[in-house]
Amino acid sequence: MQPTLNDCFAAHHQLMPAEDALAQLRKHVRVSAGTEDCELSSAKGRILAEDLISPSAIPPFNNAAVDGYAFDANALKNNQDTTLPISAYITAGDPLPASLLAGTAVRIFTGAPLPEGANTVIMQEDVETPAGDNTNVVTIPSGLKTGTNWRPAGEDMQAGQCVLPKGHRLRPQDIGCAAAMGHASLRVYKTLKVAIFSTGNEIQNPGTALCEGGIYDVNRFMLATQVRQTGATVTDLGILPDDLESTVDALSLAATTHDIILTSGGVSTGDKDHISTAIEQLGEISFWRLAIKPGRPLAFGNIQGCPLIGFPGNPVATGVCFMRFGFPLVCALAGQTWPEPIQLTLPAAFSLNKKPGRTEWLRAKLKTDHNGQTLVDRHAKQGSGILTSLVEADGLIELGESVEHIETGDPVLFLPFSQFNVA
Repeated sequence: MQPTLNDCFAAHHQLMPAEDALAQLRKHVRVSAGTEDCELSSAKGRILAEDLISPSAIPPFNNAAVDGYAFDANALKNNQDTTLPISAYITAGDPLPASLLAGTAVRIFTGAPLPEGANTVIMQEDVETPAGDNTNVVTIPSGLKTGTNWRPAGEDMQAGQCVLPKGHRLRPQDIGCAAAMGHASLRVYKTLKVAIFSTGNEIQNPGTALCEGGIYDVNRFMLATQVRQTGATVTDLGILPDDLESTVDALSLAATTHDIILTSGGVSTGDKDHISTAIEQLGEISFWRLAIKPGRPLAFGNIQGCPLIGFPGNPVATGVCFMRFGFPLVCALAGQTWPEPIQLTLPAAFSLNKKPGRTEWLRAKLKTDHNGQTLVDRHAKQGSGILTSLVEADGLIELGESVEHIETGDPVLFLPFSQFNVA
């Protein structure tokens, strides 16, 4: 059992750097979900449980890329037009044709198999054909580049090629690739099961009349939406009262039926903050005090082997910390390869003095200057309770521990919200 935790805001306590906390999270990733077959029509957003290997070459045969005429460029005359007889007519869906007769061309259409011996296709708009009934010849203009306008077998995928790796989250284009291989279904991981609690006697459900001193629950609904955006299934377990016994019972039960538990509030050291104590009683805490802003009192541990993240009570801190810590962990537990954040380097449209020794995330907005250059500006309000700053932002500026000062024009790291599915 861990020793009793003390005030996470106390100056004498060593705070864990953000990168060390992320490394701890990676160490605890264990994909426990089973696998199942999922039809292509329902596979968007699911995570591959095995490599997707192309069973054959795609396309399976050489084929025309345009409507036109196929021929052997070696049959053309030098520096003058060449008239060739048309020996065959090939359309998409036809069986593989016989080899090209020497000194002839074939009429061919997009996607049709290219006869052996043909090495060039010319678009129908670029040739001359006789008027009237005599349409069995075609005149090819000089100067045509050899080898154009056809697609070789296996140009897209080779037989045995790993097109998509295990752990990949499926997008529409990925499903298209699977369909091209002939798959009607794919082996994917079963959906992750996530339990979510809020804590606090002052917290009330929206839709009820506020009691004196009460506030509406924000974090539970925001977290549930963020989690569902990863494809996981959410169990909303409501609001825990400020009572240690109730907290222990609820967390213990949730751990037996879920893959991860997310809570908000109750992770500081007030008399009514019981999440950290409950984790200590039921399992262990891996970290609790982080050198970050917002969100210093962020707890991670496990209860009976079930991972748990205890988010802060302030809604902005919870939203930001989910993006940087909860989002990759939830994705990885569901079987996805750990998603490293997309970080764009952009010039700052602001100046700022920052406390060294901690990582900070600023809510930020993209803007364009008079030269058309994209800049990133910090939101004017950075308080952890100002939800509208998240609403009005395009993403987060990440300032590392060593940063102490930013001048206008300095390069900063910008993390767009779109990668967390909250744009």
